[in-house]
Amino acid sequence: MKWLQIVQIIIAILLITSILLQNRGGGLSGLFGGGDNVYRSKRGIEKTLHIATIVLASLFFIISIISVIL
Repeated sequence: MKWLQIVQIIIAILLITSILLQNRGGGLSGLFGGGDNVYRSKRGIEKTLHIATIVLASLFFIISIISVIL
């Protein structure tokens, strides 16, 4: 099942990338209570990245379960 491991590595890299791209303006301000606590809706590329992260995480989970079973 070498191909399953290769697919899992590719999905893991894509998942890491999508999570890192979502990080916006965290910095040290959140550590001292100056974080952005205002709710706002996701639009455009931000929404696409959010959905892609959910899909990639689900695929990673499913492929991990399949590789354990096999």
